[in-house]
Amino acid sequence: MTETAQFGAKRVPLAAKQALVNDVFHSVARRYDLMNDLMSFGLHRAWKDALVTAVNPPRQAPFAVLDIAGGTGDIAFRIIEAGGAQTRVTVCDINPDMLEVGRARAAMSGGEAAVTFAEANAEALPFADRSFDAATIAFGIRNVPRIERALAEAFRALKIGGKFVCLEFSSVDVPALDRLYDFYSLNVIPALGRVVAGDAESYRYLVESIRRFPKPQAFAAMLRAAGFARVSFQAMSGGIVTLHSGWRL
Repeated sequence: MTETAQFGAKRVPLAAKQALVNDVFHSVARRYDLMNDLMSFGLHRAWKDALVTAVNPPRQAPFAVLDIAGGTGDIAFRIIEAGGAQTRVTVCDINPDMLEVGRARAAMSGGEAAVTFAEANAEALPFADRSFDAATIAFGIRNVPRIERALAEAFRALKIGGKFVCLEFSSVDVPALDRLYDFYSLNVIPALGRVVAGDAESYRYLVESIRRFPKPQAFAAMLRAAGFARVSFQAMSGGIVTLHSGWRL
């Protein structure tokens, strides 16, 4: 029997999902950060700041971070700014268009020495075991066809004592806000995508992928199954997003 995966509102062959996701991010790469501002009313900045706080890069010691599915460099540059002179971030992303945006940003900001970009699949990371002090992924895990493989790879790449931090959209848990959020995400976000990025369908997929991502408790169980300890999660903005973390101990 052919394995299948959810792609938006439909089931597709598992082997085909990655190519379909790549097409989405090829389409939205150039307007990705602008759309994040518009879709979240700028709140994504506070959510990402919370992720960086959870990573807590030291000011006075070497610190190596792997940012998975972070092609535009948004998280990487925040971590570099928060850390010390010896903080280094390796950004990996399967989509070359997203990486192109990140490399251009690094060149403009002069951050090329502290940030490295690599085209790589989250399910098969090309990095040695126990290479990183921390691993992060922001709004990317739900697009991975085999989430459990990506979690196992992040665990493998972490040093003993390393921390995994994941920021992802979640389920709104505030009465009345949930209905408002559903209306906004299903109607307004695709319309914004059509006007700003010239692509409503890609943003319709992104909304559907949010609705089908595991609930926080279920994702926490997946982290534990991958080997992470001291797993925790924190809902933010009424449950619109959740910050997950776990340690390799």
